[in-house]
Amino acid sequence: MSEAEPDAVVVGSGPNGLAAAVTLARAGLGVQVYERADTPGGGLRTVPLLDPDVVHDVCAAVHPMVWPSRFMRRFDLEARGVRMLRPDLAYAHPLPKGEPGLAHADLDRTCAGLGEDGPRWRRLMEPLVRRGRGVGDLVLSDLRSLPADPWAAALLGPRALAQRAGGRPLRTERARALLTGVAGHVIGPLPSLPGSAVSLLLGHLAHTPGGWPIPEGGSASVADALIADLRAHGGRIHTGSEVTDLRDLPPARAMLLDVAPRGLLHMGGGLLPDRYRMALERFRYAPGAAKADFVVSGPIPWRDPEVGRAGTVHLGGTQAQMFHAESEAVRGRQVEEPFVLLVDPAVTDPSREVGGLRPVWAYAHVPNGDPRDPVDLVRRRIESFAPGFTDTIVSARGVPASRMAEYNPNHVGGDIAAGAMTVWQTLARPVPALDPYRTPLTGVYLCSSSTPPGPGVHGMSGHLAALSALRREFGIHEAPDLAP
Repeated sequence: MSEAEPDAVVVGSGPNGLAAAVTLARAGLGVQVYERADTPGGGLRTVPLLDPDVVHDVCAAVHPMVWPSRFMRRFDLEARGVRMLRPDLAYAHPLPKGEPGLAHADLDRTCAGLGEDGPRWRRLMEPLVRRGRGVGDLVLSDLRSLPADPWAAALLGPRALAQRAGGRPLRTERARALLTGVAGHVIGPLPSLPGSAVSLLLGHLAHTPGGWPIPEGGSASVADALIADLRAHGGRIHTGSEVTDLRDLPPARAMLLDVAPRGLLHMGGGLLPDRYRMALERFRYAPGAAKADFVVSGPIPWRDPEVGRAGTVHLGGTQAQMFHAESEAVRGRQVEEPFVLLVDPAVTDPSREVGGLRPVWAYAHVPNGDPRDPVDLVRRRIESFAPGFTDTIVSARGVPASRMAEYNPNHVGGDIAAGAMTVWQTLARPVPALDPYRTPLTGVYLCSSSTPPGPGVHGMSGHLAALSALRREFGIHEAPDLAP
């Protein structure tokens, strides 16, 4: 087989594109990947943005979805030399007044710190922790198959309905805010059923063996492991190769596209049947995320020093303040105190501090397409919980939501989830179909976060799309071995 005659072509080398490519290559197929950027990795890139010695995670920084992912579990990152560093304090939520909410890796310690809500937190989380693998397999599936662990579904569903993103089952502001901050990862209106489900999913993962880990050296180490395996099995990656028309790709029996619906419309809209094309045009995108990166001269001076031990910090204020800010973003309205997710990687990975300088990673949730430079918005938000933070800033860089798609076209208007996580669109993304990855075009599949199970660094959208292509296009019904 020549280089111009692959069995399968993958467009996009983010975590899902790489997972799809690895799965296909492990099945013995000739695979070629086309990536528009000069380096592969997509949302897993780690590069020096502001200082030649200080590296920043360009998109994803913390990876709670690696442990529950069936693909990542079988691929076994740690056996390939990727160290996933798990902070003892998974995430923290400082409040304008009073003590912060702290989610420790240790469930007992978390419950002890939540006072009267400790027993309630345990009732929410402990049963899910006990069936963590089953919960992960349930959520990180095609959302069309029967659950392998029915008890996991029986535990998660009723809790999500009852919890409503940190509502009445928790009575103290500290516990409510702690759980609602996790619900904010849904990037949508709060309270909501999707927010409640996300809060329970990510919340319980903090107390599992996987936790909320940070890859040593940055997220690029995950991409490097996937790329190395792909190349070891004959796969090729063409960087600096933007695909604007599907007909420009080499002939292949399968084409897997790690793109949002808008990307498919751009590459092949004229080839699609009207009904499918119109369904893609109705696909809804979420509010935007605006990225701010800082190089600072020391640890963040949190008002409460305990917050400085956390791998991830949610800056949202009280539950009511988060409900307001997130719902306003959905309505397209700007607020001056947005919800901000922050990571100081050197807290968990000391190697990220070089010469006394360290990176700080942050996203602010804003309306889709918001043109504001987020640096000052995020700086002021951090300063309100960490007086003196401004004095530690050596340099900063902001990417407005309106420009996020320049880096990754899947981030339409800054939507890093590649599609709104509404109840309907969670179950029927990108369109209602028994096989959500297959398109009406022969051999063409979608494998991005716009397909089930949705956003997160887990590789399952790519893996499941590749398994579908293997069955339909190549008659291969057994999943390939992914072990090192």
